[in-house]
Amino acid sequence: QVQLVESGGGLVQAGGSLRLSCAGSGIIFSINAMAWYRQAPGKQRELVARITSRGNATYADSVKGRFTISRDNAKNTVYLQMNSLKPEDTAVYYCNRAWNTVDWGQGTQVTVSS
Repeated sequence: QVQLVESGGGLVQAGGSLRLSCAGSGIIFSINAMAWYRQAPGKQRELVARITSRGNATYADSVKGRFTISRDNAKNTVYLQMNSLKPEDTAVYYCNRAWNTVDWGQGTQVTVSS
């Protein structure tokens, strides 16, 4: 059974930083392209960043230059370093496969105050 557990969210002031982690079981991250998604209140879930199995990363225009996705295959963990946070980054953040998503975890709440 696949399980994804996100952590690292919190309340931060605009301009601050957070580092999110996603640990998985029942799924091998190293052979999958993984991604971070977010869902703000009243909005659809959107893809924020993607990293291929080879380590190539792509980002949504809204976070480019501020967020960095990385992976530690030995730990079966994916990270999202978020810098220069803005109030519009406030959302619940989830990780999952970049394509053919599996069961979603509970996510981690990120709240950025102005």
